[in-house]
Amino acid sequence: MTTQQTISLLVGLAAMVLLARLLGALARRLGQPAVIGEVLAGIALGPTLFHGAISDVLLPDTIRPLLGALAAVGVAVFMFIVGLEWDAALIRGSGAIAPSVSLSSILLPFGLGAALALYLMEDHGTGDRTAFMLFMGIAMSITAFPVLARILTDRGMARTPLGVVALACASIDDVLAWFLLAAVVALSGSAGADEWRILLAVPYLLGMMFLLRPALRRMAERRASLRLTPTVFACILAGLLLSAAATEWLGLHYIFGAFLFGVVLPRSGTEQLRRDVHDRLGQMSGTLLLPVFFLVAGLRVDLSGLDAGGLGDLGLILLVAVGGKFIGAFAAARLNRMPVRQSAALATLMNTRGLTELIVLNVGLQLGFLQQELYSLMVVMAVVTTAMAGPLLTWLLGRPTGDDLVDTGTDAPPGAAKATTAPERTAGPTA
Repeated sequence: MTTQQTISLLVGLAAMVLLARLLGALARRLGQPAVIGEVLAGIALGPTLFHGAISDVLLPDTIRPLLGALAAVGVAVFMFIVGLEWDAALIRGSGAIAPSVSLSSILLPFGLGAALALYLMEDHGTGDRTAFMLFMGIAMSITAFPVLARILTDRGMARTPLGVVALACASIDDVLAWFLLAAVVALSGSAGADEWRILLAVPYLLGMMFLLRPALRRMAERRASLRLTPTVFACILAGLLLSAAATEWLGLHYIFGAFLFGVVLPRSGTEQLRRDVHDRLGQMSGTLLLPVFFLVAGLRVDLSGLDAGGLGDLGLILLVAVGGKFIGAFAAARLNRMPVRQSAALATLMNTRGLTELIVLNVGLQLGFLQQELYSLMVVMAVVTTAMAGPLLTWLLGRPTGDDLVDTGTDAPPGAAKATTAPERTAGPTA
């Protein structure tokens, strides 16, 4: 790197971190997740405003590959934390309602998204018709577990029956969405000439789940007071990076390896260790690395040329995204005898997409599933569906009060009573 590149990189990073923090704090004051402000910070530095004049001055083309590398590390760390927070106990404690709501809130928007892809094919389609349809279905099916968890925590609802069911549904959605995306990536042949490597994905998954996970559990059991020493932290960091590199080599994407390594870390007896890992990695990622990702994502969003046709496409995208998720989740909740208002609140929470959607969209853009214009419209959809969750919850349930922490028994769906004592979840580094 030249001296000028170094100066440009450091100044650009400083400006980006401060802008993301400022707009994130402003979003929180307005009752929105901080991720809304951070995404808008990235878009503000992109070509949408002043045709990219701001980003050209702060972030010249010579340093953008470096920003892309930092963004990749940030996403890998974030996905590891998502995997670290994923807890199967939430699903077991929610009874039958969580699997049925999750499946319904994925299948309906997936089908509607694939159908919408047929309409968008002429103007926004890519060379692979099948991959485009499948990817659009997945993009419409996403629920962001970390942002949803932060919304529930901020409202004091994480320990209520409704909150526990919502967290369980979102956690199932997360896993199903990543599996579906991995399948689409594998079927698309993105590995190029080394497509044979994808055959090793199943043995790798089995090895992580049935060899590494038990080994780590036995290791944790032998050390009753396992603490986050520099050596332990270095091993965990190296493990997530190597797992991410492995799935990238297999022809999937590095996000799957990072997520999987978080999932296989032992749960029993390591609560303090996992909290310490979350805090240390979360602060670094949320303060520096993820704002870099938002910037890189924002540089790809260009709404300056949006015309009436683009607005019409955006309206259809929002209709399918919001309607598919809401109707799917609401119908399944009502079939499980959840009251109308709580069913609507659950469906609203399942529409929260946040950073998870941005990660999926960037994977799609990187692998050629999306074109630039459609990517920009989908980012707007992610922001809108995340921003609407808080106001809609307030309208449905009222403003959060201390009473929200009390389980009155009137809102509990069948099977959720045992879940009210589930540990409160945190939201990850950016929510």
